[in-house]
Amino acid sequence: MNRSRWPYALCIGITMLLGLASRRYGAGLHPWVVAYVGDVLWALLVFWLLRFWWPKWPAAQTAWLALGFSFAIEISQLYQPACLNAVRATTLGSLVLGHGFLWSDLVCYTVGVGVGVGVEHLRRN
Repeated sequence: MNRSRWPYALCIGITMLLGLASRRYGAGLHPWVVAYVGDVLWALLVFWLLRFWWPKWPAAQTAWLALGFSFAIEISQLYQPACLNAVRATTLGSLVLGHGFLWSDLVCYTVGVGVGVGVEHLRRN
């Protein structure tokens, strides 16, 4: 593995742990955190995964792709066929595909990708 990918692998792990913890311990967290932070972390994870696989891409290119992918998943939630809902009924399918379209999720995804770009900028400088 290319050494430049290790920081992204670490960011992926941390983001996954934070996201899963936000779901697992949601009862003890502020309702705002439960409602929004998971979606922010989801988009941040998409950003880190893309950076891991294509570390030499410009951060802006990665950000646009992560945002486009995240938005596409959210928009796909407007389509509810039985076969796709069967996938959404699984734990992994639920985490990846979600269940229902929310405009606020698009804002959360934008914030999550923005956090990734910001961390990337700080790391490069």
